[in-house]
Amino acid sequence: MFDKKITRDISAGMYVLSSGGYGCMVDTVMQVSSGEIPLISVSVNKNNYTHNIIKENGKFAISILGMNVDPEIIKTFGFASSRDIDKFMNISYDIVDDIKIIKGSIGYIVCELTDMVDVDTHTVFIGKMIRANRFDDVKPMTYNYYQENKKDLLKLEMAKGKKAYVCSICGYIYYGDNLPDDFICPKCGVSKDYFIASDN
Repeated sequence: MFDKKITRDISAGMYVLSSGGYGCMVDTVMQVSSGEIPLISVSVNKNNYTHNIIKENGKFAISILGMNVDPEIIKTFGFASSRDIDKFMNISYDIVDDIKIIKGSIGYIVCELTDMVDVDTHTVFIGKMIRANRFDDVKPMTYNYYQENKKDLLKLEMAKGKKAYVCSICGYIYYGDNLPDDFICPKCGVSKDYFIASDN
C-alpha cells in the first residue's frame, strides 16, 4: 500500500509565495533558525514558474493566509499558472522590496535568498528575513481548510460551464476543454495520467 494522499494530513499552513510580480500557493514554509536574523525555508516544485523567478531575483516573500482569506486568492494562486495569467491583476497587493505581497493576508515575510537545496522534484529555498509585518490577528488557514475550499471553488467553476481536470495526487485543477498530452502538473510534477476529469 502506498497512499501519497496521506501527506494531506501533515499539519501545515497556507501561503502565497511571491517574487517580483509572480506568485503561487505553497504549504511548505518553515522557520529553520531562530537567531537574531531568522532563516526561513520554502520548498517549491521545479516546474512552477515562481521557482525560476526566485532563482533570478534572489529574494522571495511569503504572505500568510488567514481563515478569512478571500476565495479569489485561493482560486487565482492555487489553480492557475503565472505562465498564463497575471495573478495579481485583480488582487489587492502592496510592494515591499520590489516584491508583490497580498494585502488581505495576516502579514508577510520578505527573505533574501541565502541557499538552495536540490531535492529531486523540488528546490528548498532558504532565505534570511529582511522585512516582516503583521496586518491582522486572525487564525492562520490550514492545508486541510485549503483542500476543502478548493472543492467548493471547483463546483463554482463547473457551474459556469467549465470542464475541470483534477490531479489525484495534489488536487491541482486544470480548466479547459482538453488536457494536453504533454501536460505536467505544475504543483507536484506528475503527468496527465494522474488527472481525473470532472464534468458538471
